[in-house]
Amino acid sequence: MDTEAVRSFVRAAELGQLQHAADELGVTQQAVSKRVATLERELAVRLFTRTPKGVELTLDGRVFLPHARNVVANADRAVASVRPGSRALRIDVLGLRSAQAVILHDYWRSRPGLDLDVVTLRVDDPLRVAAAVQAGDLDAAFRTVTDPTTLPSGVRMVHAFDSPLELLVGPRHPLASARTLSPPDLRNLRIWVPGIVARSEWSEFYDELAAAFDLRIDATGPNFGNEVLLDALADATDLATLVGARDRYLWPAGHDLRRIPIVQPTLAYPISLMLPATAPHPALAPIIDHLAGLPPLAGPVWHPSWPRRAPAPT
Repeated sequence: MDTEAVRSFVRAAELGQLQHAADELGVTQQAVSKRVATLERELAVRLFTRTPKGVELTLDGRVFLPHARNVVANADRAVASVRPGSRALRIDVLGLRSAQAVILHDYWRSRPGLDLDVVTLRVDDPLRVAAAVQAGDLDAAFRTVTDPTTLPSGVRMVHAFDSPLELLVGPRHPLASARTLSPPDLRNLRIWVPGIVARSEWSEFYDELAAAFDLRIDATGPNFGNEVLLDALADATDLATLVGARDRYLWPAGHDLRRIPIVQPTLAYPISLMLPATAPHPALAPIIDHLAGLPPLAGPVWHPSWPRRAPAPT
């Protein structure tokens, strides 16, 4: 059933004249008349009788009118539910305690009216996340495809911000009292990052980091979650891990873990945002502006090679 024909019938019934309905709908009277005639043929009933003053509903027209109003209202609601700007902005983050989520939460707090749907896809391959953006399942995702030539058509990627790394150790670790560290200080340490997944963006990041500074990144063992990792650090004298400076971690007070900034150079994990190349959700533009306004990292900074391959925003 043609919803515009039903809409024309409803407005003509409510206004009593085809011309008034046409004026409101922005079409000609002939178009409204044809729509109503088509609807009558489809229903096999007469909906109006013509009078010198306009149109009047027949008995069948009066019976059909409330149902027709529901059809129009449901069609309008269906369109509104997917119209950009009228539904929640759906963004994927790596974790709800990740730097992306922290920055997004700070942005939302300054704009509490923003309708935001923050999700965490349990997907390690960024190309699968890009496909979700392409399909419209996500409006954006804080993920990086390290080779942007493999991005699906219709998806673009912009640099969001750099996340500086810190060394996280327990109180009995030899470096626990350090105020800052430089990358050479990390050599020969056992830096445990369990469960690094092949083809993930962080797999390539840690490969380049280890090669650049001759570091020992230990990815052995399954990832049982942050709690297990933090418990292990608290009791160890020879174990450390790397965390983002903006990432939020919670541990019992008795763990007394230490977060130590790494400088000269700062080790930066580049965070990207994937979004549709055309017609992105209108709420994304101010978020991208907010990310662009974040202060840059001070001092010399080390990046992996792949952010320099990322395309510039258009």
